[in-house]
Amino acid sequence: MIGVFDSGHGGLTVLKALKDQFPSTSFIYLGDHAKAPYGNRSSEEVVDLTKAGVETLFNQGCKLVVLGCNTATSIACRTLQQDWLPNTEWQGRNVLGIIAPTVEVATQTPWGVTEPQYPQMYKEDVIAVFATQRTIESAVFDEEIRKRCPQIHVVNQACKTLAGAIEAGEPTDILDEIVANYVSLMMEKSAGKVPHFAVLGCTHYPLVEPLFVKHLPASCRVLSQPRIVAQALEHYLKRHSHYLDADCSDAGLTLLTTGDVLQIEDSLVFAWPDRPEFKAL
Repeated sequence: MIGVFDSGHGGLTVLKALKDQFPSTSFIYLGDHAKAPYGNRSSEEVVDLTKAGVETLFNQGCKLVVLGCNTATSIACRTLQQDWLPNTEWQGRNVLGIIAPTVEVATQTPWGVTEPQYPQMYKEDVIAVFATQRTIESAVFDEEIRKRCPQIHVVNQACKTLAGAIEAGEPTDILDEIVANYVSLMMEKSAGKVPHFAVLGCTHYPLVEPLFVKHLPASCRVLSQPRIVAQALEHYLKRHSHYLDADCSDAGLTLLTTGDVLQIEDSLVFAWPDRPEFKAL
């Protein structure tokens, strides 16, 4: 059984891609809606909340937990992997983030390679990163991309209001205006240079991916994390098959929340209409 943890319900985009990729695998999703958003919390709080969420999913029977949240990944993932898990009763289980596979695709370089390799060391591409303020402030995409491809020009664009507008179910014309504004700001920062890739560095953003495609230059390739994460997890599980259920005949999908179920259901009609209903934790 595999768990997916997010501060809210943006991670549902990742969960849906994983469920499509692994239809015979059981998944449990936990959205910490009661404590969302994580973007205005301290790093210590984000680590503690992420740790609590992961532990809850381990207690539910998950062997592996994917952090379907860029903020949790950028702030907490490494701490949980290196400092927390080895010193707990959960040894043998694991936590994975969603930034590593995204950086791998953007740089065409394996995560384990942390120095420039030919031909990447000579690349002079432009990569745009659209993300929440907290993720941009962490500089994780910028740092990890530059480690592998130092000549790449990374243009970071914080989209302060977009995730909230998506969660609030704002109409398409409002979302279109918001996305157009952030794309325009990014293009100003890039001095008119057209990005080769645009990373949608928040799991809410795939819900409005067509709007990014609409407003970005036609030659810019949009990197949407759900597809990337699903493909990366497939490769990971080929090497670590013990995280998969031994008996896949009763694969299920459970959605849990720390928040108000009715309120969440009302705001999620647009995101994944045929999904199971959330249950209170």
